[in-house]
Amino acid sequence: MKRVAVFASGSGSNFESLVEASRQSNLGYEVVLLVTDRLDAYALERASRLNIPTKSFAPKAYATKGEYEIAILTILKQFKIDWIALAGYMRLVGSTLLEPYQQRIVNIHPSLLPHFPGKDAIGQALKAEVAQTGVTVHYIDEGIDTGPVISQEIVAVRPEDTYETLQKRIKQVEHHIYPKTLAKIMREDELNVSKTRVN
Repeated sequence: MKRVAVFASGSGSNFESLVEASRQSNLGYEVVLLVTDRLDAYALERASRLNIPTKSFAPKAYATKGEYEIAILTILKQFKIDWIALAGYMRLVGSTLLEPYQQRIVNIHPSLLPHFPGKDAIGQALKAEVAQTGVTVHYIDEGIDTGPVISQEIVAVRPEDTYETLQKRIKQVEHHIYPKTLAKIMREDELNVSKTRVN
């Protein structure tokens, strides 16, 4: 069973969907920690309700980004974290975390990457008047939503859509695609580990 830390900055609905899905089915992972960069993130309340340990780090309390991430890395080691799942974490991950967790940090983004990367992907899609957008789960690298795509699902943009209605449908897709994709990655990771042992 892979030990996962979820990073969030806001509401934490994807965090909750990952936890609930793993508890309802054997998906090969267990969410054992929530990390936030905001002390007032609503995700912390969800974690309390779900009995998931939390750690909050205020970036301004650290002199550099490196020091901030070293503090996080120390906690990840204490919790023996295998994988990191970003879920509305509004910070670029730096080399301090990328190097020890290479190809083991995933993110969910509300668009069909490479379209509409960065902030407010839903607003970008509406402004561009596209016929469809969607959801992407991808690996993290040094760029802004530039890592390799793992899975995607299309969400149609309706003529009558408002930001709220489109966001609601995208969230529904996020809540099923993220746990499903994470489970797939965990199975593949376990197979790779098994092959390495055999070899």
